[in-house]
Amino acid sequence: MHQTSIVQRKRKSLRRQRLARRVLPFLASLFLATPMAGPVTKSMAGNSRSEMQNIKLAFSPQAQFDQTLRATYTALGAEQEGLRFETFAKAMTGYLNLRQAGKLAEDKQTLTVVDFDLPSTEKRLWVLDLAKNEILFHTLVAHGHNSGENEATNFSNTDQSNMSSLGFYATGSEYEGKHGHSLRLQGLDEGFNTNAAARSVVMHGADYVSEDFIKQNGRLGRSLGCPALPMDQYAQIIDAVNGGTCLFLNKSDAGYSSQYLNQDVAIAALVPSAMASATHTS
Repeated sequence: MHQTSIVQRKRKSLRRQRLARRVLPFLASLFLATPMAGPVTKSMAGNSRSEMQNIKLAFSPQAQFDQTLRATYTALGAEQEGLRFETFAKAMTGYLNLRQAGKLAEDKQTLTVVDFDLPSTEKRLWVLDLAKNEILFHTLVAHGHNSGENEATNFSNTDQSNMSSLGFYATGSEYEGKHGHSLRLQGLDEGFNTNAAARSVVMHGADYVSEDFIKQNGRLGRSLGCPALPMDQYAQIIDAVNGGTCLFLNKSDAGYSSQYLNQDVAIAALVPSAMASATHTS
């Protein structure tokens, strides 16, 4: 009898375990389906508000501006050609500001970028066709004699300084000068490059801007402040960028600032519908 009662207890225990395995998932589903009140509901509402805020941020003018810049940068294949996004974004911000200010030709969407963060031994000039999302040229460019040896570290707006001048320029007309076929440049950043015309800082070709010169000297030759170009490309580049297009000479951590790096103006130029919507809803 004692043995029989033990067997029965074991059978009852097994039945309870099987029943629990069937019932517990059902109870759990009921609990999850029941609306939760109190602090938990507040937490859920908070999450919803947070999600809504994230959605608004994702569609903000700033976000749309950043996305458009990234898309343009990708379409150009700029990263593969060695143009850093930070430099591209700065150049684009100024380009858009200048277009809004009427400083550039309306019928041309060309942006030339020179990045003096790179040494003269690297190709550090890019000519971008923003209408077609194409890089027209990527080549070597010289800096001023007194700006440095292989790397440009010193800049000036002073006559006879023989240094490069940072900032935004508008290209002018072509002419024949002591360097042959050349392109006039108008400096647009007060205090940084506005003496460019008086200093005869122009775009021209030079035989010291070549891979052969680099092999022989370990760096490019240097100009008196002009962004001098390779002899086998300068004429084509001048033809592509003349007549009111944007040129930007960049150097990080050089104390350069510009009124044309106003991001609000750039956003309004690139995503005007987004700005209008943000103004309407605010």
